[in-house]
Amino acid sequence: MNLFRSRVSSSIVSTMAEELGSSASASASTATSSSRAKTSSFWPSILRWIPTSTDHVIAAEKRLLSVVKTPYVVEQVNIGSGPPGSKTRWFRSKSDEPRFINTVTFQSKEDSPTLVMVHGYGASQGFFFRNFDALASRFKIIAIDQLGWGGSSRPDFTCKSTEETEAWFIDSFEEWRKAKNLSNFILLGHSFGGYVAAKYALKHPEHVQQLILVGSAGFSSESDSKSEWLTRFRATWKGAVLNHLWESNFTPQKVIRGLGPLGPDMVRRYTTARFGAYSTGEVLAGEECKLLTDYVYHTLAAKASGELCLKYIFSFGAFARKPLLQSAPEWKVPTTFIYGFQDWMNYEGAQQARQLMKVPCEIIRVPKVSLFSLLF
Repeated sequence: MNLFRSRVSSSIVSTMAEELGSSASASASTATSSSRAKTSSFWPSILRWIPTSTDHVIAAEKRLLSVVKTPYVVEQVNIGSGPPGSKTRWFRSKSDEPRFINTVTFQSKEDSPTLVMVHGYGASQGFFFRNFDALASRFKIIAIDQLGWGGSSRPDFTCKSTEETEAWFIDSFEEWRKAKNLSNFILLGHSFGGYVAAKYALKHPEHVQQLILVGSAGFSSESDSKSEWLTRFRATWKGAVLNHLWESNFTPQKVIRGLGPLGPDMVRRYTTARFGAYSTGEVLAGEECKLLTDYVYHTLAAKASGELCLKYIFSFGAFARKPLLQSAPEWKVPTTFIYGFQDWMNYEGAQQARQLMKVPCEIIRVPKVSLFSLLF
């Protein structure tokens, strides 16, 4: 643990856990103009079946981040069309079109350690909006939309295996890191973003100073004894239907798109309930809830891309096809796990991983909250 303390003090990480917990109902549960040209639709939004576009995502992000007090800059970081020197393209695409990662960097004190934040499934960097001010007082915050989500490029998803899907996120993140010329940074991932962050740190440990996994997914597998309930549920007709939908890559986002102009109202009902009456943390103010609802809708309803990773990374029940627990002995980066007491992601996987890790590791549990971000 001395090595960990020499890099990022436990008090700072504990404070981070408190800040994440206090605002989990929005950000862990939720400037400059874009340099990338975007195609505008001929038809006004009100006349389209799905009233959204990449322009709408960026505009909604700007409105949501207007409640953040810390100055920030938004940029579209060009990661090229594929791995350098490779004949392939990102996501096995045939297109030579360059791809971009939507990146938000917050003003910080000189010499502040760099903290890169990676969102979870079905989310984007704006879901952390309530955390940015508190964390920016201690860190240089850089928050990204993973490729295929939020305001980042949304290429057609053509991956056909777990290996290809992991490479989609890991390799594109590495090209983003190179473009930003970053090294020796703290990497924070929430939920599915925790899975991606951990897989990245396993492949590129030389760039990551500290790994912080908040409510991380991906430690348990179907072979775990606690998955017996899933086997029983699959034997029912409801379980069979849901399992078929999962394996068919039927995502929650498809429901929102299928509702067309009714989609925004459904998202409003969800966010009002999730971050209002049923919130396990501080309830969102009226204007915040409105801005978050707008942002959530546009990020969910935009073109399907990264969301289609779901069935390749997880089996039905959110069990990882390649559990992180199997890689725990190979961990090379000091790690802090943060879980809320009411998280649906099981912290016991982190406990098992800690027993196998050969690097400093600690587990922080935040009472009375769920560090939940929309879906994963």
